[in-house]
Amino acid sequence: MRRHLANVYRLIIKELRSFRSDPIMLALVAYSFTIAIYAAATGASTEATNLSVAIVDEDHSDLSRRIADGLTPPTFQPAVQIAATEIDPAMNSQRFIYVIEIPPKFQADILAGLQPTVQINIDATAAAQAFNGMTYIQNVILKYVAAFVAGREGGSGEPIKVVTHVKFNPNFKSSWFTGVMQIISNLTMITVMLTGAALIREREQGTVEHLLVMPVVPMEIMLAKIMANGLVVLGATGLSLLFVVQWWLQVPIAGSVLLFLAGSCIYVFTVASLGIALGTVAATMAQFGLLSIPVLLVMMLLSGSTTPLESMPVWLQYLMKTISPTPHFVIFAQDVLYRGADAAIVWPELLATAVIGGVYFVFALRRFRSVIFSG
Repeated sequence: MRRHLANVYRLIIKELRSFRSDPIMLALVAYSFTIAIYAAATGASTEATNLSVAIVDEDHSDLSRRIADGLTPPTFQPAVQIAATEIDPAMNSQRFIYVIEIPPKFQADILAGLQPTVQINIDATAAAQAFNGMTYIQNVILKYVAAFVAGREGGSGEPIKVVTHVKFNPNFKSSWFTGVMQIISNLTMITVMLTGAALIREREQGTVEHLLVMPVVPMEIMLAKIMANGLVVLGATGLSLLFVVQWWLQVPIAGSVLLFLAGSCIYVFTVASLGIALGTVAATMAQFGLLSIPVLLVMMLLSGSTTPLESMPVWLQYLMKTISPTPHFVIFAQDVLYRGADAAIVWPELLATAVIGGVYFVFALRRFRSVIFSG
């Protein structure tokens, strides 16, 4: 047992020295857990912010002016008055995302108890922002109409008062969500690339033959690659969470960072085993890159970090939770970092990740033996 541990330790040192001597990999890891996290969190936003809106006001009443004045920053840019004939050219040229048409006699019809129609034209090429902005516009119109009617009739205002309590992200800032999810995506990508590339590099450089004549077994080589690259990724993940997410992006962390890193150890073991498995399937670095792209894209896009799992078909949810560890780790990370969950709550997700990791490891070990030691 002591000899096996000593072999693994020496192989880990070899892997770390090999990684240290590769400036491209060092730069990739540094970029992926710093600038890439910040850029994705602040640049890719689905919030309704600074939306361009125009109004075709054919009523020119006090109520229509109130509605126009109610479309305020930062959600909307100042509303622009245009003519009805300008609607199609303006939207075709992408000048405005929304054009609101207020019909003639709008205020008079409201006071007469009729139900006039307000038309909202939407450029829905950016679907998420278009839907969110439409909801804001509808709320503004309904709010000002209700207040206007209540004031004219001497009422006390709206019949009920709705009080909303928003948990975990009170200001609906997408960067609070995107930053942590981007760490998970980059952790997955870098771990698979580092472990797979380490194996491919040794095969291409012929250093595998040196390992074949050493008193080591395949499991020791695999464990060393997983642990060495895992240490690098886990260190980068912890620093990124503390300095990029908490300090730079000002995202509050509700739960235990140590618990998150402990769960990350299990997840890194799983995706590193996947990386080695892919490295045994591919014969060259180019093949490994082409093979890993679709695998990583599917894992990340269908993990629940981009869209909720509940929005997917039920069969796809079960399939992803069965073959991929990423949905389990995303649920674990959100529960720990956002909701402050402890180990007693998240252990099923860690167990599922560990089981999938065990299957990946056994498959990778068999492939490793057949390809490296029999090829």
